[in-house]
Amino acid sequence: MVGAHYTKSHPAPCLLRQNAARGVPTALMRFVHCSDVHITADYFKQPLLRLGWRRWMAFAELTVGGRARAYRQAPQTLATIAREAKEHGADHFILSGDLTAYALDSEFEGARAALGALAEDRARCTIIPGNHDVYTPGSHRSGRFERYFGHLLQSDLPEHCREGAFPFVRLVGREAAVIGLRSARVPLVPGLSHGTVGPQQLEGLEALVKDPRLEGRAVLVVVHHAPLTAKGVADRWSHGLRDADALCRLIPGPRYAVLHGHIHQRYHHPATDGRPHIFGAGSSTEAGHEGYWVIEASGGQVVGGAKHVPAVRG
Repeated sequence: MVGAHYTKSHPAPCLLRQNAARGVPTALMRFVHCSDVHITADYFKQPLLRLGWRRWMAFAELTVGGRARAYRQAPQTLATIAREAKEHGADHFILSGDLTAYALDSEFEGARAALGALAEDRARCTIIPGNHDVYTPGSHRSGRFERYFGHLLQSDLPEHCREGAFPFVRLVGREAAVIGLRSARVPLVPGLSHGTVGPQQLEGLEALVKDPRLEGRAVLVVVHHAPLTAKGVADRWSHGLRDADALCRLIPGPRYAVLHGHIHQRYHHPATDGRPHIFGAGSSTEAGHEGYWVIEASGGQVVGGAKHVPAVRG
């Protein structure tokens, strides 16, 4: 790792903490969180008719906007983050969406290859789709994300799923749980990139956090869109999470954290009595802004996290 910066709501935890409520030592758990890795195909080599008009409109973003250049090394950077997760001794790896630039098969294949064996094991890895992963109606209808990562959407408590596979939950050891939500929807037109969890998934989330099998566990909720910006305010109408307030009301306090992407800034808002911790991973593979979180949980609470910069070669 090139560098790390610690942010916390309590003093930096040690590897073994005493759980005052139970009077027994509890292990520190680590979660690597990255997002918006945007594996990007060479769009100038793609047949124009197969790309479709939505992707045609993205050419300006790829060229004049510099997106193609910014993500040229994205596969190598993602592979480095996956490798460093093992070096951190992470209990679980989390990627909160936008694996691709514009939802091409080759981009999903590139993301799967970069993650390697980590993406094979749902006990070690949680990945949800972002808005770029359902960029076209065809990519959504054909279940393109699910074709490559659908095995990671299987829930340990499937009775609480409400909208397809969501919300799903992964019970991580005896101390934590990771819940995946879907906020990414096919936009009416490019440029509208807001998200919605929706009442069905929120109902499932409420049932999950009340389930006695989650009692005493720190709960990390993964969603693509941001409940708050880096400035601590709601995102703009065309870009934000429409039901952010409803989501945060269900999971207040330091037991909970929301892990998101979508906004290409890396930040943490500590939990309050009225909301969970909020960790934004930014764009983990963007040239010059690479990075990810190592988030820590112990004693049934999320206790802090550290920003890391991957040691990308070349």
